[in-house]
Amino acid sequence: MRWLRTFREVVRSGLTIEETRLEPLLALRTAAGVAIVIGPALWLVSPAYAASAALGAYSAGGAIFQRTWRPRKVIALGAGAGLALSTFVGYLAAGRVETFLPLLAVWAFAAGMSWALGSTAGIVAATTVGSMLVTVTLPTSVGRALEHAGVIALGGVAQAVLILLFPIRRWGAHRDALADALAAVANYARWLRQDPSAPFDPVPLMTARDAAAVTPSQARTRPPALHGPRGLAERILPVLAALADPDVGAPPEGPGRDRARELLYTAADVLDAAARSIRRGTPVEVPPGSADVLRIDEEHDVLEGPARQAAERLGELLTEALEIAGSGGARDGAPTPSGPASAHLRVRPTMFRLLPVVLRAVRRELRRDSPVFRHAVRLAAVATLGYLIASRLPVGHGYWAPIASVMVMRPDFHRTYARAVGRLAGTLVGVALATAMVRALGPDAHVFGALAVVAVALSYTLNRTGYAYSQCFTAAYVVFLLGMGGQAWEQTVPERMVLTLLGGALAMLAYAVFPAWETPRLAGRLADWLAADGRYAAAVLRSYAEPTREHRVDMRKALLASREACAAWQEAYDHAKQEPVRPRGLTSREAEEAQEALKELDRAAMLMESHAPQADSRSTPETERLAEALEADTAQAAVDVREHRNPDWRRVEEALDAWDGAAAGEWNPVLRRGAELQRRALEDLTTAVSRTPLERDVGSTREERRMRAAVAQGDGSGSAHGGV
Repeated sequence: MRWLRTFREVVRSGLTIEETRLEPLLALRTAAGVAIVIGPALWLVSPAYAASAALGAYSAGGAIFQRTWRPRKVIALGAGAGLALSTFVGYLAAGRVETFLPLLAVWAFAAGMSWALGSTAGIVAATTVGSMLVTVTLPTSVGRALEHAGVIALGGVAQAVLILLFPIRRWGAHRDALADALAAVANYARWLRQDPSAPFDPVPLMTARDAAAVTPSQARTRPPALHGPRGLAERILPVLAALADPDVGAPPEGPGRDRARELLYTAADVLDAAARSIRRGTPVEVPPGSADVLRIDEEHDVLEGPARQAAERLGELLTEALEIAGSGGARDGAPTPSGPASAHLRVRPTMFRLLPVVLRAVRRELRRDSPVFRHAVRLAAVATLGYLIASRLPVGHGYWAPIASVMVMRPDFHRTYARAVGRLAGTLVGVALATAMVRALGPDAHVFGALAVVAVALSYTLNRTGYAYSQCFTAAYVVFLLGMGGQAWEQTVPERMVLTLLGGALAMLAYAVFPAWETPRLAGRLADWLAADGRYAAAVLRSYAEPTREHRVDMRKALLASREACAAWQEAYDHAKQEPVRPRGLTSREAEEAQEALKELDRAAMLMESHAPQADSRSTPETERLAEALEADTAQAAVDVREHRNPDWRRVEEALDAWDGAAAGEWNPVLRRGAELQRRALEDLTTAVSRTPLERDVGSTREERRMRAAVAQGDGSGSAHGGV
């Protein structure tokens, strides 16, 4: 029943239209790259060369639409070179099955392992496997194979040249990442007006940090507006939390709370203005009256103590953010200023220096329990098995089956199954429509070439609205290419439908036979997050115990590690909720409660960080004992969570008890509030994960029944919006 219910959700997801911003100009430029190589090849050489050129230009163009922070022209050139290499190497071994199949298996395994470098590398590598599978149709000559490989590489060159000559929204992805981070902090400020203990999702800030790493060539042309606002957003975040907190910030009710809400609302407006300026590359339009609201009257302002300190700090940071955002937002091509700001750039290795990075990333994933490694094994097995099965069937173009498998397979269950459904649905519709047009127009290579370019443009335009809809025009594009080559539709359309169905079925079966479920790993992901949170909280406490620059650097590193562990947990948890397996170790409800407890532990550390003393300030040596206890207990608790034992906070309790007494009343109120929140968060975590084995088994059964009932209720009441 779980498989049937999950598959129903997969079908719904695979056919869902995603609301996203279309990029027609980018699609038009990329389609023009396909047209540039198809036209001359068709006019001057032959349809076969035109098809090879179209393969390189189309795949290189598809790589441009992947989310990456490297220059798009480099991605296009890399994709074209990879396609050309796989085509030629595949041809050298394509003459005999005993040589081609091992090469195909090794190449597919390497393509699967490339997911260790990210989704862009994995998707581009998968297209090279498809290119290798098509080499069985190449002419029987090494020289001709070299020519076809060169023509395929030329498609990538054409796309790169167009990017160079006709740049569209230069630095657009980086601008969006930074603007999204500022907008996320703005939304957080609005949430705090209603809920002073609201959690913050750090993913936009993590994405912006990743986008901030640039290659040396990018560093010379990056706009000034992309330099400082991310760091300011990081510093504004804890100040907002401290201002809104009812114990260390504004009082729960009264004029002080109203003043805090006013400041939070204005901060959100100012951050949104900075985000719009950065996203569009236009001057900042500050909301009228913002400066007056942010100004703190030393004599008559209702905020006092730490709340006033937070309000003053907030005004300073927002003013600085507006100055940086407005310094170069209107000029995309402005050079990066020299000096201290450029001395702290996060450097991304160039393509020629990536080899050590690649080897380290792949080596980390070469273990049996790695989702990337298991994906690589599945990819190699399905590519070779699909090729063998299709070659035994009484149909031509047997490579369509393994190509379909390779292009839909992903390291996780839900995306693999959803893409398989989307590819099948899109292929059926696209092939049917294109076939009708081919039959109506009759054989005309030039017309079919033009239709192929139109189909490519529509496929690129809908690339981010849903895989099924983009795949519809991709399928039509293939039919038009085959028609351009003079192949009869009766020999291609039924074969493509049958083989696409076979490829999708093999991809689904491979994941069912050799899965990489995240559900059993949830306890380990939670333990990693707990240990990272403990190190972050301990680093914050040490910055009070001994305010030095080294401790502030350690605090920043611990914060980033905590965010990475949180993101890994969230990704695993989202995948686990979509998997058709029983929860083990942690039920869905327990996972949610544990997640909320760790978010509260994060918030406690963030509140203390907001008032952390500057270097060489007055120290609070008593916090060192709590830092050591917290780090030790969370590290041990992480081991306990992995092994399904109840955590113990004995050292933390002893350190907190030592704070009680007359001397505690003289300590920083922010420290006391943070310590109280930490104690409460650890207690909530204990409540969430501390259960006997019998209680866990009963809880898993109850959880399964509860989810089944919820899905049944949703099927009855939520069908109206299921396909939105």
